[in-house]
Amino acid sequence: MTNKNDYEALKLDKQICFPLYACSRNVVNLYTLFFKPIGLTYTQYIVLLVLWEKDGISVGELGKKLYLDNGTLTPLLKKMQEKGYLIRQRSHDDERIVLVSLTEEGSKLRDKVEDIPARINDSLSLTSEEMETLYGLLYKVIDGLEEK
Repeated sequence: MTNKNDYEALKLDKQICFPLYACSRNVVNLYTLFFKPIGLTYTQYIVLLVLWEKDGISVGELGKKLYLDNGTLTPLLKKMQEKGYLIRQRSHDDERIVLVSLTEEGSKLRDKVEDIPARINDSLSLTSEEMETLYGLLYKVIDGLEEK
């Protein structure tokens, strides 16, 4: 006969996945509220973040930075190109490589969203020290899973 305590590890509040999922969902929803008036999605925003740091990178490098596969990234980039935010073009050195570059319109979006990180931080009930700790712990988890 199985004891009820044998399944303690299967309780919702014992699952690391659930608070990560719920937190991620709520934070992304908050970002989405701020992006709606601008006409951006969260995923478009993170693509832009990478391109504002390093313009003209390959789709492969972009996918690695964002933990997105080509099946997700390709339609996203196509839509962003249709909106005039970026261009995709084959590398002159290697035609198998597609490079992604910002347009002037994509660069201008930076000014429209520059206050959003501060607005997000203001919405969270964490001190700057707690934010830094959380950030470090989340990347420790990501890095640990990447090694698997």
